[in-house]
Amino acid sequence: MIEITQLTKHFAQHTAVDNLSFSVKPGEVLGFLGPNGAGKSTTMKMLTGFLAPTSGSASILGFDIQKDTLKAQQQIGYLPEGAPCYGDMTVRSFLEFIAEIRGFKGVEKRARVTKAVTQVELETVLEQSIETLSKGFKRRVGLAQAILHDPKVLILDEPTDGLDPNQKHQVRKLIQSLAHDKIVIISTHILEEVSAVCTRAVVIAHGKLLADGTPLALESRSRYHQAVTLVAEEPLDKDALAALPGVAGVEENALEHSLSILAKPGEVIFAQVNALIAERGWKVRELNVERGRLDEVFRSLTRGESV
Repeated sequence: MIEITQLTKHFAQHTAVDNLSFSVKPGEVLGFLGPNGAGKSTTMKMLTGFLAPTSGSASILGFDIQKDTLKAQQQIGYLPEGAPCYGDMTVRSFLEFIAEIRGFKGVEKRARVTKAVTQVELETVLEQSIETLSKGFKRRVGLAQAILHDPKVLILDEPTDGLDPNQKHQVRKLIQSLAHDKIVIISTHILEEVSAVCTRAVVIAHGKLLADGTPLALESRSRYHQAVTLVAEEPLDKDALAALPGVAGVEENALEHSLSILAKPGEVIFAQVNALIAERGWKVRELNVERGRLDEVFRSLTRGESV
């Protein structure tokens, strides 16, 4: 388990992380969310032992990151912000270097490098120097070194930054496959990534914890939770929809003849909306019930609005 207790970091007069506490269990993929400057990267640097906290503590699988730094770091695979690597080394030589630092030699070293290269699909650039690679490939090299020693904890800062859609999908599948016996923390500002990969999400702003729950639980805090969104072939009677029991309001969407019918808290309105459509004989091409919008919850939380 990862335990973070009242973790705080001051830089002169600025408080980057403010009394932060949470824990993460094996098998969880935690999305660590917040706007730029929220304190995400600072928290990760403290959690991995690269930055000392002003106060508070963090432990990795029972090892205190300040008192048992090396033992704690041995449990971690870390992809830092920007994926820094030695640019003049080839991908192969860099990963072999990392393997040697981790204590692997001979056949085992080669096997570890080969497995990591295969997992993140680096075969085509193995003999290229890292400085010649695209941003996406550099990110994948950083991910390869993080998983090379099969750590029990993965801490990934923006793991899909710079990747194209296919590469993002591949990395997300890899994270999911690794997560069954590991603890994974992903710092990201890509909310789609949270819904796709994470089993839990923590939202921070100004270094403070604002929310902690499953993506579904956070989405349920959205005013679009249980909203019915439809696309019709003609204008519809919005007043009739707004008058239905349990309806909080009706919004027009950017798409022509598309509406979102909002539900009052705790209400389920799909049956009423569907019955009105049938009664009026409206021609509706699409009809969906929304789980909620994580981006709306994120904006509300980080702006200090109640949700």
